[in-house]
Amino acid sequence: MKELKKYAEAKLSRRKFLTGSAAIGASAVAIAVAPNVASAATKTEVKVEKKDEGYQLTQHIADYYKSAAL
Repeated sequence: MKELKKYAEAKLSRRKFLTGSAAIGASAVAIAVAPNVASAATKTEVKVEKKDEGYQLTQHIADYYKSAAL
């Protein structure tokens, strides 16, 4: 009976360890990604001029040009 109780306690402690490790890993990833999200939000936006006809530079097109420039 003592062996069964000891086994159950060991199993529970392993589960707590693995759960804690997963939580720490997830928070480390969140911390690593957070600066990139914050810097993306602070970028300046291109002013879009609306014209009735012809070529129109929209925010979507300006973002494409920025990403395509190497």
